[in-house]
Amino acid sequence: MPSNDRSPVITLRLLRQLKQQPTKMKVADSTGVQLTSRDLLVRTLALRSYLKRAVFAEDEINVGVFLPPTVPAVAANLAVAFDGKVAVNLNYTVSSDALGKCCETAGLKHVITSRKFIDKVGLDPGCPMVFLEDIRERITIGDRLSALINGRFRTAEGLHRKLGLSNQVHDDPLTIIFTSGSTGVPKGVVLSGGNICSNVDGIDEKIHLSEDDVILGVLPFFHSFGFTVTIWAALCLPCSAVYHYSPLEARPIGKLAEQYGATVLLSTPTFLRSYLRRIEPKQFEKLEVVVVGAEKMPANLFAEFENKFGVRPAEGYGTTELSPVVSVNCPAGRESIAGQREACEGKVGKPISGVQARVVCPDTDQVLPVGQAGLLEIRGPNVMQGYYSRPDLTAEVMHDGWYRTGDMALIDEEGFIEITGRLSRFSKIGGEMVPHIQIEEALSEIIGMDEEGTIRVAVSSVPDEKRGERIVVLYTDLPEDQSVILRKLAAMGLPNIYLPSADSFYKVESIPILGTGKLDLKGLKKAALAQVQS
Repeated sequence: MPSNDRSPVITLRLLRQLKQQPTKMKVADSTGVQLTSRDLLVRTLALRSYLKRAVFAEDEINVGVFLPPTVPAVAANLAVAFDGKVAVNLNYTVSSDALGKCCETAGLKHVITSRKFIDKVGLDPGCPMVFLEDIRERITIGDRLSALINGRFRTAEGLHRKLGLSNQVHDDPLTIIFTSGSTGVPKGVVLSGGNICSNVDGIDEKIHLSEDDVILGVLPFFHSFGFTVTIWAALCLPCSAVYHYSPLEARPIGKLAEQYGATVLLSTPTFLRSYLRRIEPKQFEKLEVVVVGAEKMPANLFAEFENKFGVRPAEGYGTTELSPVVSVNCPAGRESIAGQREACEGKVGKPISGVQARVVCPDTDQVLPVGQAGLLEIRGPNVMQGYYSRPDLTAEVMHDGWYRTGDMALIDEEGFIEITGRLSRFSKIGGEMVPHIQIEEALSEIIGMDEEGTIRVAVSSVPDEKRGERIVVLYTDLPEDQSVILRKLAAMGLPNIYLPSADSFYKVESIPILGTGKLDLKGLKKAALAQVQS
């Protein structure tokens, strides 16, 4: 729950913001849709009216949304929330089988989607689909008239009561977001309105979004960063948001940013590389804030992006289970506390308000002192309600109110968090913990990216009879012989135990990457085992 239980629930907070700026351009997308706050509210209310009357069952709690980041997808999410139901944005970068399992886990009775999108992705959610194309034809004059009257003439509080939301509390679930599955089977993370509210407050505190800001929304809504920031923060705060349906399509993103004067971009390092190669500086000339997460930001990418676009990215940290934001470096020009350092490059910032961070020994759970690396744990109003229908899995990651992130980190004297690796990305070789990420970063420095800016190398491990595990390097292309690369690794100061053997390099067609831009650790491990066993 948020620290202030008397603060408005998120649906009321959103209604108040939309009513405060009725004629402001609030949302737009690359298909040409552009709506003011009032238009968005009226359309959403009409959609909600139809869904409640003709689609939703009385006992229906969770509703699937299977759409890319667009204005209709925003309206669908709001319509579900305005009916007091829980939106489940589904991942369209997985297989139909994985998609079906997520729908089954969440107990979905309906999925809101579009025929055009289903034809494009070629996936079947495996449960009844409600198509937006059909809804447009079936929304009645009564639905529209009621939406217009309620949207224009009721106060935010009056409308909230009219929608039947007056008994809502901060702990009520707002969404279920399935984890990326980077380390195993996706789990349904239940986030409440209070969880999301705490993140909205934290984001506003760090970035200070004003009515002049335009957020470029390209992250999918099944990604917690995309859901929390580009839907709820963008709509609950005075700024606007513009959407494009794929973070991979740099050229239309550049055009959209130029057309609407985008000032804020949320992304991942993987996507930034693509923008560097395909977007012109003038298209990003209004950009003031770039916040990256999901994966570690390579040191050279900060300067490369700044040199081309004039804005230096700021790194943040979070996980789906934490709504997702834990910490962020305050972007240059947005600092609020004079004389206090609010950013430290190479680290992922200080925790947002109300959030506490600590590191513990992964073996003993003993809390470790400042500056000593251990397992990162988080406590605060952003911690999830739990994994849907899996109290056993929830119990595994909760420790006296602290969430075990699975990431290894240290916290310095000023409170900045430095992520040193992921617990699952260490190998125990000869009794010593060997970090994959450190080896990977060194290899990437030697090998670099390909012409498209995609990853050419990744590190995993396989069982080894003599030493417990051994390092395996998967690559798509090597500019020089393994022996030369190994000499360079040694010259960079990597301990001998970190160095893979020359016969542990395997060529693959591509490095496994998830739709969120993260390295697919499960796919990487599977590929490594397959190479070694072949």
